[in-house]
Amino acid sequence: MPTVSTKKKCCKDSPRCKKCPVTLNRLRKAGYAEQLSRTSYAVSKDIPRKTLKAARAA
Repeated sequence: MPTVSTKKKCCKDSPRCKKCPVTLNRLRKAGYAEQLSRTSYAVSKDIPRKTLKAARAA
């Protein structure tokens, strides 16, 4: 699983970027990412397109 570090602050754009803390937290709740520390996540490589789109929705 690749490690991704989040941005410091959410920009609240629509759609949210892939490094947004909100997006990564939504992926964690869906079971596709694991939080390693406060700002880094281990993200699964095979995330369904619908799940990623829902996580990035503002």
